[in-house]
Amino acid sequence: MRVLQIILITLTTLFGCKKNEAKPYVYTATDTVSPTKAMTTDSITYLALGDSYTIGQSVSQSESYPYQLTAALTGAGFKTHNPDIIAVTGWTTDNLIAAIAASPFQTKKYSFVTLLIGVNDQFQGMSQANYTIKFAQVLNTAISYAQGDPNRVFVLSIPDYGVTPFADGNEATIGPQIDQFNKINETISTKAGVHYLNITSISRQAANNSQLIAPDGLHPSGLMYSEWITMLEPLVAAQLNKK
Repeated sequence: MRVLQIILITLTTLFGCKKNEAKPYVYTATDTVSPTKAMTTDSITYLALGDSYTIGQSVSQSESYPYQLTAALTGAGFKTHNPDIIAVTGWTTDNLIAAIAASPFQTKKYSFVTLLIGVNDQFQGMSQANYTIKFAQVLNTAISYAQGDPNRVFVLSIPDYGVTPFADGNEATIGPQIDQFNKINETISTKAGVHYLNITSISRQAANNSQLIAPDGLHPSGLMYSEWITMLEPLVAAQLNKK
């Protein structure tokens, strides 16, 4: 029922917005968030959902953003477990949904959840209509994993791989398509009341900084992931301190 509600709200928002309708706040790469130290002694559990960007394709495990986030939280004083991860390179939103249904984590609840999915929906030419429905479904599942609390769910926008060597100069086509998919996941996320972080602008800095790209010429480097964590960790920490 909640999935249906999110889908209906999303479709209404995407196709019937009023010009003066207020938009929920979205965190961007230009926002400054103050560091937060642990005020809780609770043991922190974390589930990361996604694709190659979540597992950190072509970088070491410690450089992936879920492990960098865990390390940052630990450094801030939180008793943080290593993350549980449901993510594989090449997964679309449909693949992620199927994998969650078959995972050993179905009955677990987590202190917080991150979600980054959709680049392969765009790359494989899947429809935006399908993505709208399936992203709402997987986001609802993420909220369920986060003990039903939308404030404990953090959605990251899809990076723009159009600026990488892999794209072979096709940024003019890829970039606008990534923006369209991100408009969908942003709309669904803000309506569901979860946190939404726009890291796409960070990914586009790779057009002028090769150090932000992994050796495979496509995925983010550990340095780029660390820039995501600069935004993400204080927001997660602030929520973990709330009872």
